[in-house]
Amino acid sequence: MSPNTPITGLILAGGLGSRMGGQDKGLVELAGQPMVKHVMDRLAPQVHQLMINANRNAAAYTRFSPWVVADRLAGFVGPLAGLDAALHDPALEGDWVLTCPCDSPFLPRDLAQRLLTAALAGNADVAMVSVGGQPEPAFLLAHRGVAPSLAAFLEGGGRQIRRWVGETQHVVVDFSDCAGAFCNINTPEELARQAPGR
Repeated sequence: MSPNTPITGLILAGGLGSRMGGQDKGLVELAGQPMVKHVMDRLAPQVHQLMINANRNAAAYTRFSPWVVADRLAGFVGPLAGLDAALHDPALEGDWVLTCPCDSPFLPRDLAQRLLTAALAGNADVAMVSVGGQPEPAFLLAHRGVAPSLAAFLEGGGRQIRRWVGETQHVVVDFSDCAGAFCNINTPEELARQAPGR
């Protein structure tokens, strides 16, 4: 990653956590620490700035980052709303925004570098992770120049990440060599199965 290519990391913690019994997943503890902290520990060394998208418990998230942004759209409409919020926030420093869900504590330590390298090589505005031919659309690198098109997509009722990505100049990046890194923890049962120190 070039030092002249600033990336802002965006941890997506704006959902309702319905499969976690309505708990704010980023604040649910895994191995004695909130899940957002596990994600942050992996993501922060890869980026220049770390933001958190949260629609609840904003004060709790400011313990982890001074940049906590809420969706601009009401109604918990999904991860793209979090990306939209970051892209339109005046505090945004990076030319690129890398999104990661708050419930994916094992994300690759070279995620930013691999996505940026692929995006630049492909002259793309968006780079999306794929594992075994299946997209992992919540792991996304987007250039700040896509802000207007994303806002228009959301205002038109669009919600699906893959559909929006399909409308952009994009590349899909294969991470099949580290498939387990994209494991996410959606339910109390999945939380109980995760061993500390992985």
